[in-house]
Amino acid sequence: METRVQDLGNQAKSIGRDAKELLKEKAEELTNRTKAVGVAAWESAQAACGTAQEKAVAGVKATDQAIRQNPYQALGIAFGVGLLIGFMIKRR
Repeated sequence: METRVQDLGNQAKSIGRDAKELLKEKAEELTNRTKAVGVAAWESAQAACGTAQEKAVAGVKATDQAIRQNPYQALGIAFGVGLLIGFMIKRR
């Protein structure tokens, strides 16, 4: 009977060690997956930021070119928009 209890105790210890090792492996696997997802997200965010920056620069260049080609029209539009915003603010 005593031998049987010892065997059960040894089996329980063995199961505990196996569970601990399995948990450690799964934690490492999850950590590696999380790092990979984080790196992919970072790269995606950098690419999106680069694309947005390129579009903004292209927009600024197009606006600058339009203003240089038609300075009086641009000035008139800016003045009109300023008046419109001023009236809208004054109404409140």
